[in-house]
Amino acid sequence: MIDFDEAIRLILNAARPLGAEAVALEFAGERVLAEGLKARGDAPRTAVSAMDGYAVRDADLTTLPARLPIAEVAFAGRADVPSLPAGSCARIFTGGPVPHGSDRVVVQEIVGRYGDDALFETTPGDGRHIRAAGSDFASGDVLLPAGTVLGFRAMVAAAAADVATLSVVRRPRVVILGTGDELAEPGQALETPGSIPESVSFGVAALARQYGAEVIARRRLPDTPDRLEAAARQALDEADLIVVTGGASVGEKDFARAMFAPFGLKLIFSKVAIKPGKPVWFGRANGKWIIGLPGNPTSAIVTARLFLAPLIAGLAGRDAASMLDWRPMSLTTALKACGDRETFERGRLIDGGVAILGTQDSGSQKALASADVLIRRRSAAPALAAGDTADILDF
Repeated sequence: MIDFDEAIRLILNAARPLGAEAVALEFAGERVLAEGLKARGDAPRTAVSAMDGYAVRDADLTTLPARLPIAEVAFAGRADVPSLPAGSCARIFTGGPVPHGSDRVVVQEIVGRYGDDALFETTPGDGRHIRAAGSDFASGDVLLPAGTVLGFRAMVAAAAADVATLSVVRRPRVVILGTGDELAEPGQALETPGSIPESVSFGVAALARQYGAEVIARRRLPDTPDRLEAAARQALDEADLIVVTGGASVGEKDFARAMFAPFGLKLIFSKVAIKPGKPVWFGRANGKWIIGLPGNPTSAIVTARLFLAPLIAGLAGRDAASMLDWRPMSLTTALKACGDRETFERGRLIDGGVAILGTQDSGSQKALASADVLIRRRSAAPALAAGDTADILDF
């Protein structure tokens, strides 16, 4: 059994990005760029107006008021760039090409309109309201570096680069195998004597997707060795990462690791000195990663957040270490002294601090839904009073 920090070091060492793939821009949101994204052209491609108004030559406004005929109209999207004759102006709209010969755009609010003429009575000021060609970026500029997560702001820049497809890190394909004779599909448990709803895999699947995985299957399995071995074989053929829930302890029907033995399972760690979640394990078989989570719901989801989240994030090209961004926060309730295992209490953010939940039972599901942080307690840590500081992690 190893300590938490050593287990995390081993997880982070494994959390290397998978290969790249090309995806359509439309489907690239929240993916991670595998290579820097370069602009195909200048933006803007020609000088354009930053305002609705009138393009003019400064020489034609030396004496005010000045009444100038409107020689051109320039809307956004006009393909050609007109020329502006001396002694005239051009009606122009935001994004429209600024006519050759123009020195500025005068905003429409201070210009009078008289038929086909514009009347300039007010000094336009210092602002020229022209966006120069290439003033946003130039052709070949790297708009987004490799490793960028394509969130909503980055997607704007990606589209502005004028590319139809992007090279992104491949999302890890995940198969979740929920084991246990006692498990029934939700909606069927009450009609099946001795069973309980299989709940853990739904939470694990949601967490996996949140951190960048593609969940390709979620399967419920009985504690039958041949069925488990067949499921392991299929999952190894399909997935980059397999998550097994349950069967991780030392009972007579705990077959989670044994199901992968025929495929050359090599354990990286088998237990971690934490509470909850001591039976969590991690290994590799047939070149695929396998992580085993406890069967109790809270234990499973806590260990998924601590170990599975950074593993998936790293495989998907994100910064795996940042998924464990602990931060200090003041307690609003007291915490008792910690035992001989590092412990992760479930808490809730309240009134600018964090309160420990009333129940910390590893099988609790109602309380689990109320938790939004984990509170880290080192082994043998002393009791803490309300107002003291503890390290927390978003949960």
